[in-house]
Amino acid sequence: MADSITLKMKIKEYGMSVSELSRRSGICRQTLYNRLNGKGEWKASEVIGISKALRLTKTERESIFLS
Repeated sequence: MADSITLKMKIKEYGMSVSELSRRSGICRQTLYNRLNGKGEWKASEVIGISKALRLTKTERESIFLS
């Protein structure tokens, strides 16, 4: 399960809305809301999209998605 709190803090840190992150990462907005609220499993393509959109380092990505 992903560390949603840290991920939400990263989204705020970049000043993005969930809608903007959805657009930039290529993830459907509703799917992104569901994932952030612990519904469903993160797919590899979603993790990659989020990582690129938020410019996450490898360490940040691992601490968020492999916790």
